[in-house]
Amino acid sequence: MRVHTSLPSFGLITCCTLLFMWPLFGSCHPARSSGQSRRVLMEQFDRPGLGFNWRNATCPLCKAIFTILDIALLSNTNEERVAHAVGEACVRLHLADEQVCREITELFRDDFIRALQESLLWPTEACALLVGPSCGKFDVYASWNITLPNIPKPPVRPPSPPKPGSPQNRILFLTDIHWDKDYEAGSSADCKDPLCCRKQSGSPSWRRREAGYWGTYSKCDLPLWTVENLMENAVREGPWDWVYWTGDIPAHNVWSQTRKQQLSELTVISRLIDKHLGPNVTVYPAVGNHESTPVNSFPPPFVHGNRSSAWLYDTMAEEWAHWLPEQALKTLRYGGFYTVEIQPGLRLVSLNMNFCARENFWLMVNSTDPANQLQWLVHILQASEDKGEKVHIIGHIPPGLCLGSWSWNYYHIVNRYESTVSGQFFGHTHLDEFQMFYDEATMTRPLGVAFIAPSVTTYVNLNPGYRVYYIDGNYQGSSRLVLDHETYILNLTEANHSPAAPQNPEQNPKWTLLYRATEAYGLTTLFPADFDALMRTFVNDDRIFQKFWYLRHKGHVSEPCKETCKTTTLCFLHSGRYDELEQCDLLGGFGGNLVRAARKTLC
Repeated sequence: MRVHTSLPSFGLITCCTLLFMWPLFGSCHPARSSGQSRRVLMEQFDRPGLGFNWRNATCPLCKAIFTILDIALLSNTNEERVAHAVGEACVRLHLADEQVCREITELFRDDFIRALQESLLWPTEACALLVGPSCGKFDVYASWNITLPNIPKPPVRPPSPPKPGSPQNRILFLTDIHWDKDYEAGSSADCKDPLCCRKQSGSPSWRRREAGYWGTYSKCDLPLWTVENLMENAVREGPWDWVYWTGDIPAHNVWSQTRKQQLSELTVISRLIDKHLGPNVTVYPAVGNHESTPVNSFPPPFVHGNRSSAWLYDTMAEEWAHWLPEQALKTLRYGGFYTVEIQPGLRLVSLNMNFCARENFWLMVNSTDPANQLQWLVHILQASEDKGEKVHIIGHIPPGLCLGSWSWNYYHIVNRYESTVSGQFFGHTHLDEFQMFYDEATMTRPLGVAFIAPSVTTYVNLNPGYRVYYIDGNYQGSSRLVLDHETYILNLTEANHSPAAPQNPEQNPKWTLLYRATEAYGLTTLFPADFDALMRTFVNDDRIFQKFWYLRHKGHVSEPCKETCKTTTLCFLHSGRYDELEQCDLLGGFGGNLVRAARKTLC
């Protein structure tokens, strides 16, 4: 008895819709500027107007419902009823327009129900989650530990800045492109759907905004011509030693995507990047959470057949074969991750961070080191330590936003191999930020930084942007650490209105340097100790923190971040491990709202 999903009763449908459909429609609001407004997002399902709250249900009633459900879903006929009821709940809860609700339900139903049928979630666990801990224990994501080799950690030598004139590597970093093939200039930028500025959005009515030619400050993604314009600009700003690209290619129209569409967009963007950068620049990609359909659906490798991710990984391997060696393509096909030597002495590890995401409902079946990826990472890092290699890690979702046990184990690995892991690079939040790693023994000595780069897309209310990293270069004894970084943006206010003809867009707009980190914050390098000192500066000098807040939003933010907003932001920056975010939540008296708000930055 381990099958648990939605019965055709409004209460249970409310629960399942809350848990698994709400992230699709309310998950990505990075431009919110206050802690209070972020908490409002998390409290949507507690407001009286919904008419049902699982906290009002009794424990025996909850367990009885889920026990009946075990039997109900043994029938395919009941699966049809479940899917219909979920769609009805989506409409009645006003999670989206009726048509969007119908389409998203149909898209998710087969994989979602199958994952629940194979999961180990029992009635006591489900009711512990829904009614409260007095009704049971929710441990479907129970704690687990990876195994580290019984080899002592080498002595830690604090890094020193390179000598003047030492070689540097210049790396182009792209993330969260989110190309919308249905973007239409002049369409409504304020529509009822989760994604606007599209052919389906209609024409703007009186006093409503219209989509700009190059992009729009709204819940809109980008047209292909803006992505191509970025690549043309990036070529002019080169040369590049190599490129890191951390995923999220498709738009946010997650209710209507097909495998054919996802693969087409993967192919178009991969070839567009290759076309502009040419054969002499190698691109190292990572898998985003939007590459699959349904969104966030990444079955571990033990799921075979049509429900597996082979349809996606195989196409990635085909499109990226000229960038990656055969051994890397082998593990890419297996689980969406790989390792490759970039230069002598520098290795890259590209992780599939979808195996750490709560939104990946397949992890309900088994969340213990999916695909054995972290144990594989340990093996790679130990081999690199033995050879004296430095390692860069790239991935889509920042580790501080991962499932608790996954995040703890990753943090533990980075602690053990701090002398080997010289760079961590992520995207996903669409914002320009970072998360800190500290020595586990004291949680005070900084030993790592997870850099989180801004998105290419405008979603939500942002300028398009990309990142450039300057890395300690290829020479004997190089630390391979990040020395500096730059953020470039396309200012949409200027790009969409030519000075000569304000009603018309610029023909060939220029992407401009928003800031260089060392200059903006008065730093000499971007080592972990520098970021730790910067965190203290944010606390003591609000002027510098407000500059960070402005730059975090790629130069487009309407109001400053004060009080609770500042506290929650500093908690996020400090917390490279998810339980540290929870602890910050507890000490700050946020009652769990901080953690939930942080998870809802998932895009």
